[in-house]
Amino acid sequence: MLKPICFPCNRFFRLQKSGFCFTEGMPISITTRRPQPGNAEPESWGSYKFLSGDLWACQGCGATIISGVGRSPITEKHHKDFEETRKRNGADQYQVNDC
Repeated sequence: MLKPICFPCNRFFRLQKSGFCFTEGMPISITTRRPQPGNAEPESWGSYKFLSGDLWACQGCGATIISGVGRSPITEKHHKDFEETRKRNGADQYQVNDC
């Protein structure tokens, strides 16, 4: 597999960490509208899935990406070991607030 490429810098991304664990968020409540994704309303998102991928960085501009995420999560919110697995693997290091 070819390394990811930074389009603005014309450089390959460099692998920073294989097996980077992170959480996928979901809206806590959808009453009148769906919360804004990303960092706009982080308090409106809760933990849903726990996943692992590869963390890459561009040595030119410093952009970082996660790729190589498996098809299935490590665990999901409805599994009884969800919180324990997340805490044991550093789940608080990153959360994606989008779905």
